[in-house]
Amino acid sequence: MSGFEQLFPGTLPKLVMFDLDGTLIDSVPDLAAAVDHMLVALGRPPAGLEAVRQWVGNGAEVLVRRALAGSLEHADVDPELAERGLALFMQAYGESHELTVVYPGVRDTLRWLHKQGVEMALITNKPERFVAPLLDQMKIGRYFRWIIGGDTLPQKKPDPAALLFVMQMAGIAPEHALFVGDSRNDVLAATAAGVKSVGLTYGYNHGRPIEEESPSLVLDDLRLLLPGCVVTDTGITWANLHASKDRDRTVGVTGKFWMKVIKALARWRWRA
Repeated sequence: MSGFEQLFPGTLPKLVMFDLDGTLIDSVPDLAAAVDHMLVALGRPPAGLEAVRQWVGNGAEVLVRRALAGSLEHADVDPELAERGLALFMQAYGESHELTVVYPGVRDTLRWLHKQGVEMALITNKPERFVAPLLDQMKIGRYFRWIIGGDTLPQKKPDPAALLFVMQMAGIAPEHALFVGDSRNDVLAATAAGVKSVGLTYGYNHGRPIEEESPSLVLDDLRLLLPGCVVTDTGITWANLHASKDRDRTVGVTGKFWMKVIKALARWRWRA
C-alpha cells in the first residue's frame, strides 16, 4: 500500500508542502564548504562535512552559531562574532551550489503530483534569496506554486505559520494537506498546523532517527508515496502506473539498472 493510500484512503491530498534541504535536495556539501570558508576566515579550523550535516535544519543564523560553537548548543556564542560569521557564510554560500544534488525519486514524484493536479508548495528555513535560484538550477522550481523561505515570514519552522499561510492562500483545509520533511522541525510544524506529516529517513535530523519524532508516516524514498510503487529486495519498481508520454515511462530502480536510470533521467531533465 502506498503512502498516499495509507494517509488519504480513496483520494489524494489537495496540497502537498515540502521541506527542501534533506528532503528534496542534498545541499550539505555546499553548506559545509561555506561554513568552512567562514571558519577559516575567522581563524578557526574547518568543521567538515559530517559535523555540518548534524547542524543544518534551523536556518542560516543557527547553522553559523552552531559552527562557531562547534556544537548543537550555541547559546554562548558572541553576537558580534555570529553576525560577522553570518555575513561571511552568506557571501560564500551565495557564490556556488555546484555540489548540491536532487535526491533520487524527487523529480518522479513532483512530476506525478503535477499531473494529478495536486497543488505543491515549498517551505524551508533556508534564506529566501537562495531558494528560487537553487530550485531553478535543480530544475524543479516550476512545480511549486508557493515558496516560503526562512525569512519570508517572521516565524520559521517549527512554528506552523508558513504552513498555515500557504493553506490559507490555497484555500485548502488542514485535513486535505500533507507536509513532507526530514526533521523534527518539520514534524512539529505539521502537527501544530493540524496537518499529516511524512518523515524521510535519509535527511538531516541532527543525528536522530526521524521515527523518534512520530510523523504520520516514515518513508525511505519519496516515490513510496505514489500508488503503484512496489518495494522489493532489489529496490523500487512500478506496477499499474500508466504514463501518457515516452518521457514519463515507468521507472524501475534496482541495483542492476541504476546507472541506466541515472542516464535516462539526465536525458529527460532538459524536457522537464
